[in-house]
Amino acid sequence: MHQKPDGDAMGSTLGLFHFLNKLGHSCTVISPTNWASFLNWMPGCDKVIDYENNVEKADKLIDDADWIFCLDFNILSRTKRMEEKLTGTTAKRILIDHHREPQSAVFTYGISDIEKSSTAEMVYDLIIDSGHGGLIDPTIGECLYAGVMTDTGSFRFPSTKASVHKMVSDLKEKGLEHSHVHEELFDNFLESRFRFIGHVLLNRMQVFYEYNTALITIPQADLIKFNVKTGDTEGLVNYALSIQGIKLAVVIIDRGEERKSSFRSKGGFDVNTFARTYFNGGGHFNAAGGFNKESLDEVVEKFKTAIKENKDQLSSY
Repeated sequence: MHQKPDGDAMGSTLGLFHFLNKLGHSCTVISPTNWASFLNWMPGCDKVIDYENNVEKADKLIDDADWIFCLDFNILSRTKRMEEKLTGTTAKRILIDHHREPQSAVFTYGISDIEKSSTAEMVYDLIIDSGHGGLIDPTIGECLYAGVMTDTGSFRFPSTKASVHKMVSDLKEKGLEHSHVHEELFDNFLESRFRFIGHVLLNRMQVFYEYNTALITIPQADLIKFNVKTGDTEGLVNYALSIQGIKLAVVIIDRGEERKSSFRSKGGFDVNTFARTYFNGGGHFNAAGGFNKESLDEVVEKFKTAIKENKDQLSSY
């Protein structure tokens, strides 16, 4: 999975892990980095190897692997320090992903299908199309449901097609208890996270109504003050997007070694192209990310210049 895995990355990977185990394969899940604590409830998460904390062990597993499934990313650089090892492996790399512009040459098999809501939906399709739908149990169902639910914004994004609801219906018939998944993902935070969110919305948000845009800027000092952990900024960009009239919402966070950006949009503004053009990033049409090495102030100024250059599109809503 990609670095700092979200619900879809972890859910799709663990769903595939449990499925392949049922077929008798010997499987190990490796994450390039640590992950948010609200994902720890997922069945099998306690067996996931954090590459940064277990480099020697993970490298040995990669050296011995016959197949390496690459889920929820389509460019090897999204695996951070694992990129060099994955590039040099003799194992066949299999892509299962739904992001744009894949690094196709490095994968032996697989697909990056931008029409799919999530990688979890693609794993579900793989299981069904292989004729093994009967192997889906509540354990696999919980993992895949977590992935598709989080990546569709609880089923509100345009990517939520009829196939998604049919998938969920099938998972329910196979024993999925969906309310349990929601509670684990959304009702499982420390008080400090909500103090942090309140501070950010009050003091770090700017609204540019002439561009139908909202920007949240978070200096590293805020992360330290509120003891922000991996996953605590998840979904923060959606607060800005929920303001009436806002069509582009952005969060820029100073992570120390780099400035990370999250982009969300409504309607016809393509944040994938926007992120690729200005912020070394990419993703989906209405959801993307990026990073910059410049200072936080410089990245903010770059963003302000970018929205001015896209004024015709942003102001036309």
